[in-house]
Amino acid sequence: MKPGHIARLAFATTSLVALGQVAPVARSKAAMQNPAAARESAGPARPNLVIFLADDLGNDIQPFGDSNARAPNLARLAADGMTFDRAFVASPACAPSRAALLTGLMPARNGAEANQKAPRADVRKLPAYLHDLGYEVVAFGKVSHYQQTAMYGFDHFEHDKFHDPEGVPSAIKWLKARNDKRPLAIFVGSNWPHVPWPETTEGYQPAALRLPPKTPDTPITRDARARYYAAVSRLDKEVGDTLDTVDTVLGPNTFVLFSSDHGAQWPFGKWNLYDTGTRVPTIVRWQGHVQPGSRTGAMVSWVDILPTLVDLGGGKAPAGIDGTSFAPVLRGDTRFKGRGEIYTTHNNDGSINVYPMRSVRTGRWKYIHNLHPEYTYTTHIDQWVKRVDSGKYFPSWREAAKTDPAARATVQAYYHRPGEELYDLAADPDEKRNLAADPRYAGVLKSLRARLAAWRKQQGDTHPVEGVPHLREGPLTGEAQPD
Repeated sequence: MKPGHIARLAFATTSLVALGQVAPVARSKAAMQNPAAARESAGPARPNLVIFLADDLGNDIQPFGDSNARAPNLARLAADGMTFDRAFVASPACAPSRAALLTGLMPARNGAEANQKAPRADVRKLPAYLHDLGYEVVAFGKVSHYQQTAMYGFDHFEHDKFHDPEGVPSAIKWLKARNDKRPLAIFVGSNWPHVPWPETTEGYQPAALRLPPKTPDTPITRDARARYYAAVSRLDKEVGDTLDTVDTVLGPNTFVLFSSDHGAQWPFGKWNLYDTGTRVPTIVRWQGHVQPGSRTGAMVSWVDILPTLVDLGGGKAPAGIDGTSFAPVLRGDTRFKGRGEIYTTHNNDGSINVYPMRSVRTGRWKYIHNLHPEYTYTTHIDQWVKRVDSGKYFPSWREAAKTDPAARATVQAYYHRPGEELYDLAADPDEKRNLAADPRYAGVLKSLRARLAAWRKQQGDTHPVEGVPHLREGPLTGEAQPD
């Protein structure tokens, strides 16, 4: 018996109640006695569900305003569907972000708070909900965090190791050979544009690129950014190959969702609660339902994907989870505005990055609470400058900071952060001007601080943070690297 089958059997026979924290929807007695009848009762119009996940992709493609990347397939997907301008993950690190998607619960409730951590076994997972609706549920590539896929209860999964190049090709091969008549929910995870990036720029011209805000302009930085875009183009090809197969094999009654687990592995992106870390490209295509070339400003979170898929599959959005369905906007309900506020959390990635923070974001304001401002913020980028591709340029930032005041301010903002940050996103979308100490915004600060505190209490967000924090800045060029 395959691991996915074993995991599914285990979830079907164990208690699904997480000590009062989770209120999952169990299969009805009739559905368990007669699954075929349950599938039939859901009706023949249930769409196939295709979820394609990028790895470490920020809003660095044309539909979201970045003209650097060559990504024609993603542009085509946006032209055929709906672009979400304000979609956010629950946490800006791989494991907690993906666990939130696959459970509909925020990190403190599902147990995957630190990177590398998996959700608790007693928490019900997305495949179980879709199984109740008669779906075959499969995963290829990086869908959960590396080699955690078996615990989620997929019917079948393949190639979930680090940067396994066969992840997307295996999904295409499997689709072409499939003859099952059940509706299908297929999750496809690319490893691009996660580091290591391609060794060459693959046609991108470093000097011609427009660099992101808060980026010192050095030659090695431009080269790194060009190789990041080369990785984005590789992702785009995988998206195109997958969509071609999906259209041929599954046909028009297919819902497609594309998104990314968090922002790019770039300073102020991944591992951060700035929008560059938590706001992610999200595009939906659903022929006959979603207006081609449309956009929505509805604020949605990755925890909302689970109840949305259940809703589209003919089920009732589960009670007791943190997610809420955004299916109304997909069905053309212009009154649907999404969430009034977005909450995000981050704890640590081992001991390389130990910097717990919490955030609440409204349509206009962003409030970040850095729980331990006495810590020095560090990541693989500045700690592993010899071993991690995205960090090889960081010493050039530190060198530039010696003589360039703007570079110095950027490097200091990377390493050292105050206890509270407040940004007016309407006037300062790049989150450069912290207004927390400005008395003119004391009322806004107080309100957002109270809302975040109340939410944390409701979530039970009181667990200790793992890892050993850093109290000094990262290594200079030539220093020994961590083991």
